[in-house]
Amino acid sequence: MNHALIRYLEAKRSVDERALSTRVRNRLLKRIPDAPRVLEVGCGTGATVPRLVDWGIDRGTYRGVDTNKTVVEFARSARAKELRYQGHSVTDTERGFVTGDLSVSFDTGDAFGTLSAEEDYDLVIAHAFADLVSPQRLLSKAESALRPSGVAYFPITFDGETIFQPDHPADPTIVSAYHEALDSTSGRDSRAGRHLANAMTDAQGTLLSMAGSDWVVRPRNGTYPADEAYFLGRILGFVEQALGESSLPELAEWVTERKEQLDAGDLLYVAHQYDLLYQTDQ
Repeated sequence: MNHALIRYLEAKRSVDERALSTRVRNRLLKRIPDAPRVLEVGCGTGATVPRLVDWGIDRGTYRGVDTNKTVVEFARSARAKELRYQGHSVTDTERGFVTGDLSVSFDTGDAFGTLSAEEDYDLVIAHAFADLVSPQRLLSKAESALRPSGVAYFPITFDGETIFQPDHPADPTIVSAYHEALDSTSGRDSRAGRHLANAMTDAQGTLLSMAGSDWVVRPRNGTYPADEAYFLGRILGFVEQALGESSLPELAEWVTERKEQLDAGDLLYVAHQYDLLYQTDQ
């Protein structure tokens, strides 16, 4: 099992919860039926399921799809255990479980292959995913899988600002090179949030709501809440990995100092992101 990836995805849950826009969520809940058909692409460990149940979406169907088989297997087991622990009645099924009147399944597959015009979903979710693929293509494929007046919900979409504190002289160079490295990767977009908003504005449907959903990770009295020190360590690892083949002379010293600050409980991190909500034409 890919323990590092699973731990990272689970560690960021508390960061996500603080970041998610309540205003966009409330608009979403007003636009979906009582028992919606929900599809989530790039579902990861399935953390969206208990969140939906907590929001009152406890009827209908949910299907989560991710390319990583071990992550999908973890989602089936872990989310059922979590809901049981919270006091919900849960019955296991071959691909997931049923809790109350909500049928939950998880599958291994490709996001774009799953977003088929043959489907008719009320809600398509792509959480912290639109910046990993072409946002314009994701929106187009989501539209094809939604029923008329269906809703696409794309929370935690990165939009081109990465901040570490305290200041370091190499920050402008490192951060700029990191964003350039993201943009040089096929399908990636370091300004996906604004580009997705533009695509929604230009499309035939309606951009219903948009709000900031920044990740903010900061220490409290020298320690980080939950497993957020691990999460922040992985973020530093992503930067180091993305720039590992660069010729930046500042990189090694920058990474070393940032890791020391993390270990000392002195490092603050912010990633600027948007939650976006879109409704298809009737």
